[in-house]
Amino acid sequence: MGLELYSKVEEYLGLEDEVKNLHSYFLSIVFEKQLDDIIDIGCGQGAFMMHLRANEVKAYGIDLSVEQIRICQAQGLRADAIALSEVEEKFSCATAIFDVINYIPNSSLEDFFKDTFNILENDGYFIFDVNSLFGFEEIAQGSLNINLGDKFIGIDALFEDKQLKTDITFFEKSKNNLYKKEEDSITQYYHELKILKNMLKKVGFSVEDVINFNLHTDEEADKLIFICKKNN
Repeated sequence: MGLELYSKVEEYLGLEDEVKNLHSYFLSIVFEKQLDDIIDIGCGQGAFMMHLRANEVKAYGIDLSVEQIRICQAQGLRADAIALSEVEEKFSCATAIFDVINYIPNSSLEDFFKDTFNILENDGYFIFDVNSLFGFEEIAQGSLNINLGDKFIGIDALFEDKQLKTDITFFEKSKNNLYKKEEDSITQYYHELKILKNMLKKVGFSVEDVINFNLHTDEEADKLIFICKKNN
């Protein structure tokens, strides 16, 4: 899956305000629940952990991208490039922010929820977002071309059969004025609300709230934010 390539182009996509707004909302939940020991699953380059650290909240991040974790560690963040199933510590809260759940196919989602359940303390919280059907159909799919002179980014996203396939093409000029081309694809999966609720309940979570969140548009909620609690 092309997450390594996506990490190279993400900073040029103009999503800074959206990321900041989503992080702010997650922070408000952390503060409201008085959570002080967070594992950020799919932490990327550590932006959310930086917010937690600035507010004196203990944080640990994991991501499958070695390069992303190197960036986290360079910023002095505690982070490892390991799978969720390899985590041995317990936390008061787990977060999975900005489409992390949508990268997991339905066939693997229950195991992911089980692994999350197992690393939480009793009464621990699991907070995550997913894209709504509106978010996939009306926001995520389409084409985008970005010309930066020394870099060119082409993105084509198509949503069908409950999957969003995004093809990424990246040209970058080298020192000898030739362009290096990289191509890859990423797939995201639409998860129905009822299926998510049933799966979380089966694993042992109670769903305290599901919040409609307008991240990209005021027209209709393009994200859902789940607040789940581990049952004793």
